[in-house]
Amino acid sequence: MRIVAGKHAGRHLTSPAKRIRPTAEDIRDRWLRRLKDDLDGARVLDLFAGSGALGLEALSRGAASADFVENGAQALHSLKANVAALREKKRTRIFKRDAIIFAEGLDEHNYDIAFVDAPYGSKKLDRIVGTWANCHFARILGVEHARDHHFPNERLRGRTRFSGETGVTIFRASIVEELRAADRPQTLSETGTRPRTPPRR
Repeated sequence: MRIVAGKHAGRHLTSPAKRIRPTAEDIRDRWLRRLKDDLDGARVLDLFAGSGALGLEALSRGAASADFVENGAQALHSLKANVAALREKKRTRIFKRDAIIFAEGLDEHNYDIAFVDAPYGSKKLDRIVGTWANCHFARILGVEHARDHHFPNERLRGRTRFSGETGVTIFRASIVEELRAADRPQTLSETGTRPRTPPRR
């Protein structure tokens, strides 16, 4: 496993135990290329960080900082080793916390980009997406999931691309907020006209 592009391109990363599923290099590369116009100077959050490959790839491609949230002992060992190997301690913070509880404690737009690679088949991904839907703790939320995963909130629209059995969906707070505004009934001040009253009989 290695960093694909940017200042750390080609640098190898320490992988966690085999039972932990890291994001494949090609999927990580496509994911980050979709966000290339958003990465420069971005504050990044990597939830369920594992080895930290997503957040470190973002730093390599121009992000300003990355916070990693992980509570597995083996994954934390790999994560700390990778941060040290790339000499990125000054631009990173590592939180040994439950990712769901951490996300629930965030405020609006604490981050520019958040990555989520929760265990497939669990409800953890849906809980993070639900938290984000109620409070956009990042302007952009990118999530990895199985091809057959269906988000429970069908009104939350993101853009999904598939590679084999893996999907990556990107949600943007700006688009969600525009859709919400369009769904709200317009007031008198917004329309500039008074609502029509029915004629008297």
